[in-house]
Amino acid sequence: MYSKILVLRFPREVVHKPLVCRLVKEFDLTFNILNARVLPRKEGILALELYGARKNFKMGVQYLKDHGVIVQNAEQEVKRNPDKCIHCGACTAVCPTGALSVDRPEMSVSFDQKKCSVCELCVPACPTRAMRVRPKNQSFFA
Repeated sequence: MYSKILVLRFPREVVHKPLVCRLVKEFDLTFNILNARVLPRKEGILALELYGARKNFKMGVQYLKDHGVIVQNAEQEVKRNPDKCIHCGACTAVCPTGALSVDRPEMSVSFDQKKCSVCELCVPACPTRAMRVRPKNQSFFA
């Protein structure tokens, strides 16, 4: 399963078309709307997290672009939910930057946000889903 947070900008000519709904039907993708601003006869802006098989994801994004939607990657960061983390260390095995490491002798996992490159390898590696990708605190509508 692949996921990415995107900002979609719909020109006023296409804002009334059900393009995002077609992502579900035609490309077997799912989405979570994070923020939206749609006004009649004006540009529509939608921030969403899009999920699905990587091949379908690429085809779905291309579909949006082909229909005039401007697709941008949102600035993202990896967050760890300390309540879900069981300190198993699975994430540390796949982290290429050392942002995730095991503290010894406690054997607890620590996360250094500054070292994180947002490669997202830790997200599927975590058995308890304590690692998540989220948009950075920013306004999508500036």
